[in-house]
Order: sequence, then structure tokens, then C-alpha cells
Amino acid sequence: TVILEDIYQPHNASAVLRSCDSFGVQDVHIVENKNIFTITQGVTIGSDRWLTLYRYNQRDINNTEECLKKLKSEGYIIAATTLHKEQITIEELSVNTKVALMFGSEINGLSEYAQNNADVSVKIPMVGFSESFNISVSAALCLYDVMNRLKKEHNNWELTETEKLDLELDWLRKSIKAGELIEKKFFRDIYQSERNRE
Repeated sequence: TVILEDIYQPHNASAVLRSCDSFGVQDVHIVENKNIFTITQGVTIGSDRWLTLYRYNQRDINNTEECLKKLKSEGYIIAATTLHKEQITIEELSVNTKVALMFGSEINGLSEYAQNNADVSVKIPMVGFSESFNISVSAALCLYDVMNRLKKEHNNWELTETEKLDLELDWLRKSIKAGELIEKKFFRDIYQSERNRE
């Protein structure tokens, strides 16, 4: 799972979504306290349609707090990507539990609240003079490492058959015009057909 907090450059946000889809990360939690999250279709190339996007954008509340509460209640460890706290490297991050990787805005990084309420802080080792990677590069590097280790260390990392079917139905709804209306009509027709047989 990935959390994106207040990303303001649409091409960066869109590139992260494309990486999530490419590496098999289904859920992306989008926090919009200050910046509205927009998608650049030319960058995502439609990959955003295959992801499950959760948006936290209520007015006058700390949307980061709402997001973290939800994920922690579901058993996730929150891993903040940051340069400003004591950290472990991404390679040291355990994949033996559910992890939500959290990325912040391009200029300021994660909010103070996000940093203080994460369970662990992680960094990507660097050797040059640059202080950080672009957010889309950071996300891709982190996802590559975590997903590689997850596949090697765990046999049950994939979705269950029920989860796959639920997603497939959701994708079908999204891929056709008026998908939900067609689905309702389909089930109504089946119900009517069953009643007519009686």
C-alpha cells in the first residue's frame, strides 16, 4: 500500500500511480490537506483505472491523521520516507507485516504530523551530492525493493481469488459507460426470470 501526502505536481503523482500498477500495488491512499491531487493521463497511460484510490480531502480536518488511523486500524505499519529523522534503509524494512509506504510533497516532504506518527522512517541509500530523489523515482525504487523481497520471502503475497474477482468486477464497471446501471438491470432481469419460472 502507498500513501501520497499533498503531492502537487500532477506528472509526479501520475508517475507514482503508474509505478504502483507496474509493481502490483493495488491500494493508493491520497491525502489532500493543501494540494489537490490531479492525474495526468499521458503519464499514467490509464493505469490509474486499475488501482483502488482512496482520497482523504475533507475540509477543516487533518486528512493525514484520518488516513493513518484507518490504515493502522487495518494492521498496517506506516513507513515514512524522509531525510530528517533517524532511519533504516529501505532494504531493512520488514516485509513480514502489512506495510504502507508514505511519500510527501516534492519540496517539503512529509508533514510533521506524518513524520511523528509513522511507525518507522526509511531512506534510500545515496552516494552523490544530491539530497534526495524525485518522488516518482523514490517511489519506484522503494516499490521495486519491497515487492521483490515480498515475492521471494512470501508465497501468499498475491490477492485471494475472491479479491481478484471483486477487483475484476470493479474494473468492468469502470470500463463501460453506465456500468453500475447495466449491472443492476442484469440482476433485475435475472431476478424477474427466476420469478417467472415459479
